[in-house]
Amino acid sequence: MSNDLFAADPAHRPYVPLAERLRPRTLSDVVGQSHLLGPDKPLRVAFESGRPHSMIFWGPPGVGKTTLARLMADGFDAQFIAISAVLGGVKDIRDAVTVAQVAQGQGRRTILFVDEVHRFNKAQQDAFLPYVESGLFTFIGATTENPSFEVNSALLSRARVYVLQSLTPEELQLLVDRAEQALNDGRDEGEIIRIDADAREQLAAWADGDARRLISAVEVVAESAQSAGRDTVDAAWLEISLSQNLRRFDKGGDAFYDQISALHKSVRGSNPDAALYWFCRMIDGGADPKYLSRRLVRMAVEDIGLADPRATDLAVNGADIYERLGSPEGELALAQAVVYMACAAKSNAVYNAYNQARKFAAEHGSAPVPIHLRNAPTKLMKQLGHGKAYRYAHDEPHGYAAAEQYFPDGLNPSFYRPTDRGLEAKIQQKLAFLRELDAQERARKR
Repeated sequence: MSNDLFAADPAHRPYVPLAERLRPRTLSDVVGQSHLLGPDKPLRVAFESGRPHSMIFWGPPGVGKTTLARLMADGFDAQFIAISAVLGGVKDIRDAVTVAQVAQGQGRRTILFVDEVHRFNKAQQDAFLPYVESGLFTFIGATTENPSFEVNSALLSRARVYVLQSLTPEELQLLVDRAEQALNDGRDEGEIIRIDADAREQLAAWADGDARRLISAVEVVAESAQSAGRDTVDAAWLEISLSQNLRRFDKGGDAFYDQISALHKSVRGSNPDAALYWFCRMIDGGADPKYLSRRLVRMAVEDIGLADPRATDLAVNGADIYERLGSPEGELALAQAVVYMACAAKSNAVYNAYNQARKFAAEHGSAPVPIHLRNAPTKLMKQLGHGKAYRYAHDEPHGYAAAEQYFPDGLNPSFYRPTDRGLEAKIQQKLAFLRELDAQERARKR
């Protein structure tokens, strides 16, 4: 007689999460990443070679980084050790080394998987190096951050980087098919839950490329539908059963910075519709409007500048209005700034001039102030000639002291070159007029 009294009773089967039931057992089960796993593609070749190598999986959440690492361990009949850099530390690394040494003594390989490897500091990442070099284990790191910036160069040089991509809507809908089948497996006809076409499409859109989010959403809506006595999940039921949308918005990772980059470049590119789309997408995804307001001010001074100084005013005012009204009313003021800035005349002349001037000042920071520009608050300073022969611009024709020297001796660089767009077109004309006065004054003194 079996010791499991409930083995034959479906009502008492142990609960297995849907994500575990859908976990790929072979490479052929993996959905997505065809650029790496297709015939003759890099990871497929690595699997088929029989020779594992250290690698780093770089990609957004929910695209299969952990799954691929586990499959690699299975494919090479290797011991699999997983460490989370969020929760782990040097002790976990030492423990993993000990376990790997035991396996090595038994003639077995070890794959050490480090999730969120970018969370380890330099010393912790360095701790892997001698064991990677000695071949004690094959190192596989997973990160949502750009490894060029977040992984030590020494470790990075010993690992091959594979870039994983978000799943396409078609790939996500394939996962919905598999999820529906897994949920209904073993159920009686009256217990079967169907997900209609509109709901499938909406789930794929909500998941935004993240398979883990999709599977979690399917499980939630299916269980809620069953509890409500429904046999079909449609788009209307999704709105009821999901407490919030499931768009991925990694506030500390590349997805975040990619979207703020897209917003900035849309403003710079004078496309108000795209700029508004990226702004709304970030707000919808959970971005802090205060952070966005700061970035809008930066965009105004970097890419619009003096071509339209009102853009800076609107960005600052938008930030102030948001502080007063909060969400969601204050977001309209930020949206107004986004649209205005996208439509405004563009100039990075001040931005370029500032960067050039900073570099020049660093190289020539010891040059003395010309004596006629020096302050003379005391009698001694006046006796030393401080301020002597200084020309007061307001007393000169056109309010301009033509050919006056304002740089240290021997220096006369040019940084600011206004464009012919917006207000800067007038500034350009004004500066050209003043340069002509300089030339006339120098000619007169010859």
